[in-house]
Amino acid sequence: MLDSVDLSLVNWSRAQFALTAMYHWIFVPLTLGLGFIIAFMETIYVKTGNPEWKRITKFWMKLFGINFAIGVATGIILEFEFGTNWSNYSWFVGDIFGAPLAIEGIMAFFMESTFIAVMFFGWNKVSKRFHLTSTWLTAIGANLSAVWILVANAWMQDPRGMKFNPDTARNEMVNFWDIFLSPSAVTKFLHTTTSGFVLASIFVVGVSAWFILKKREILFAKRSMVVSATFGLLASIMLIASGDSSAREMAEKQPMKFAAMEALYEGKTNAPLVAIGLIGDPQDDPMDSTAHEDFRIKIEIPNMLSYMAFLKADAFVPGIKDLILGNRKHGIMSYKEKIKRGYKAQQTLVAYKKAIKEKSPDATILRAKFEDEEWVNYYFKYFGYGSYYDPDPVQLEKNAFKMIPPISLTFYAFHIMVILGGHFLMLFACILFLLYKNNLENNKIVLWTSVWTIPLVYIASEAGWVVAEVGRQPWVIQDLMTTSKAVSQIDSSSVMITFFLFAFTFTALLIAEIKILTKQIKIGPKKQGGRQ
Repeated sequence: MLDSVDLSLVNWSRAQFALTAMYHWIFVPLTLGLGFIIAFMETIYVKTGNPEWKRITKFWMKLFGINFAIGVATGIILEFEFGTNWSNYSWFVGDIFGAPLAIEGIMAFFMESTFIAVMFFGWNKVSKRFHLTSTWLTAIGANLSAVWILVANAWMQDPRGMKFNPDTARNEMVNFWDIFLSPSAVTKFLHTTTSGFVLASIFVVGVSAWFILKKREILFAKRSMVVSATFGLLASIMLIASGDSSAREMAEKQPMKFAAMEALYEGKTNAPLVAIGLIGDPQDDPMDSTAHEDFRIKIEIPNMLSYMAFLKADAFVPGIKDLILGNRKHGIMSYKEKIKRGYKAQQTLVAYKKAIKEKSPDATILRAKFEDEEWVNYYFKYFGYGSYYDPDPVQLEKNAFKMIPPISLTFYAFHIMVILGGHFLMLFACILFLLYKNNLENNKIVLWTSVWTIPLVYIASEAGWVVAEVGRQPWVIQDLMTTSKAVSQIDSSSVMITFFLFAFTFTALLIAEIKILTKQIKIGPKKQGGRQ
């Protein structure tokens, strides 16, 4: 069943979507966090009446506006790609996936658009408090946009609240709140938005450090750093807490991704967490039951992986081979069995469609299977695995091993994200301590570290999405639909052409943003009494 897939089309479609998503995410987190930082700064201005805080607010607001405008362009293209490149996916789950996107467009986007105009052009035209309210609503609106996108993404990782309709071959929503308030959606939103808060805080801290190094606008820089470093420190703590919750969700709902991000091939009790590691060369034969990727170097934290996954130091954490081959002792079903069950569900759907076409009385019996909760949990739950079915037992086992995600990429992305997250937390704490001691200006190492941490926080942010999306391959919807089945039936050459067009366009937009931002940073905030 895999032989009929146009791998060129699948790979180019994946590459194009990944390109668009990763470029889009360069702009989004700065918008999410900087909006709130600006709102805090303006709140201080309104409370104190100090015009210096108004000057500070307007400077960062200008950078916010530049980033927001360019980010919108990539976001619009990203949503269009669901219809152009992923039409099978859109058909299969459009009733569910489309709802959060529609709400995002109607409510959050218009909320942002309405109040952002007041925020930028309402100075001296509306009252201070109305302007402050508009700033807060702009920040909230930007994060509401993220809510609905992240709810949709979380549902792809943990599908629930829906029912499959065999007449239309579509999944239909039956419980909106089950989707909206699922544990995966809550942790996804908290972890992703707080990562944006941390990124924006690092951005403000780094730019402010540059001003201090240049001996310009020292008071402006210090005040900006107080707000951003405090916000960033609190966000970092929230980020760690939400990441911990996210890991437990992953261990339960996506155990293969959890094993991949630790390169855990053999399941273990009292499983250690690899703090730092360098993966060796993979074995040539994936069918070899002893095949694994040795670590050339690794530093482990005893029992930590078991505790992170199940809050028990002696818990068993399944490895990649346990999930592929099964583990009866720990009640883990093999991928081979899941493939057979998924294939049974797919064949039942085919038989039902045939019975409907031939007006056979078997149609009623087959239709009833999709209404039977026991049958759905036994067979349809693994519907997507059926795409890897092969009547040849040897080939079937080989296909099961094809469902392992890219281990090295997932492992390194996860560890880069975690290590850098610890760095950000310590940097915020160090800056606040030095500001408290009034000794920041004399510490060039911390100031330069702040500046060079700006690109690092973007790397960490992108790495998080690599873990989330690469780690769950081959699924576009966990257990229900593989990426290869989700693509539109179009010519791969058209996708390839648009890939390079988008790559050129997005790169040009990114270069333009960097140039405009650096120009505005070099100009600096307006002088007191200058034209606004």
